[in-house]
Amino acid sequence: MTRPTRPRHHTTEQSEDIVLGVDTHKDVHVAAVITTTGAMLDTRSFPTTREGYEQLLSWACAFGRLQRAGVECTGSYGAALTRYLHSEGITVTEVNQPDRATRRRRGKTDAIDAAAAAQAVLSDRDTAAAKTTDGPVETIRMFKMAKSSAIKSRSQAINQLKAVLVSADPALRESLAGLSNPKLIRRCSELESAEGIAPATAARHTLQLLARRIQHLTEKVNDLTARITTAITACAPKLLDRYGVGPDTAAALLIAAGDNPDRMGSEASFAALCGVSPVEASSGKTQRRRLNRGGDRQANSALYTVVLARLRWDTPTRS
Repeated sequence: MTRPTRPRHHTTEQSEDIVLGVDTHKDVHVAAVITTTGAMLDTRSFPTTREGYEQLLSWACAFGRLQRAGVECTGSYGAALTRYLHSEGITVTEVNQPDRATRRRRGKTDAIDAAAAAQAVLSDRDTAAAKTTDGPVETIRMFKMAKSSAIKSRSQAINQLKAVLVSADPALRESLAGLSNPKLIRRCSELESAEGIAPATAARHTLQLLARRIQHLTEKVNDLTARITTAITACAPKLLDRYGVGPDTAAALLIAAGDNPDRMGSEASFAALCGVSPVEASSGKTQRRRLNRGGDRQANSALYTVVLARLRWDTPTRS
């Protein structure tokens, strides 16, 4: 349900341009509409449902001609709303939260944050176009997230298996000593469980459970890797042909660029997005640059991995 506010439709002409700002949350989005001169028209809250998005757009368009919107958290809470606004032909700008000085001076409410988002678009303080998240790159992002979770769980299970093995019965420990990880996991999965509550029996049962969990997670990781590779081949077939670029590094770079890479005007824009462009740090007679600590750190790590691979094995790069 929307929260009723005082209607102010009479304050602007239908043909006048307006700007929308949205402060996003999990269950409710708070929207504000301002004129091109910065005058506040109205604020209202809407549920994060398809019907709520339609109500939000209809409410905003009642004030005038809506072409631009500033939305916070377009990659999380505001992702679905961003996709909807894009589908309706609205240009969506990703808006950062207000700085602390402004927040201390003006206070903080959802309505104030929504108005600040609209003001950021109007003043061109924030100009980054939001990702559309409606194409193959969004598919890759979800697969990569699931794969990262599976790898983390598998690593935890392997560490637990080895911890159990350290304190296991000497006869069992010696029978599994000297094996590589794949052979150790396979042997542990083939252990026979027995009834009882003795520590030795519990150790065998736990080793079997952990080993089978590791095998299951390994299957999921391999399946997700194949799905990621297929998705990358479909949207950027030449990327995997680059020396040193594998499915994981390619996925990280594509996720950073998004489904609408045309929002970046040059290679320098992508370098800044990945945090690999130098940052000016000059003062007085000292002229220098420092490393960029911002940007997408996963994309930054992917580029670093590619560079290391090329420096080690690629002859043209080493030359």
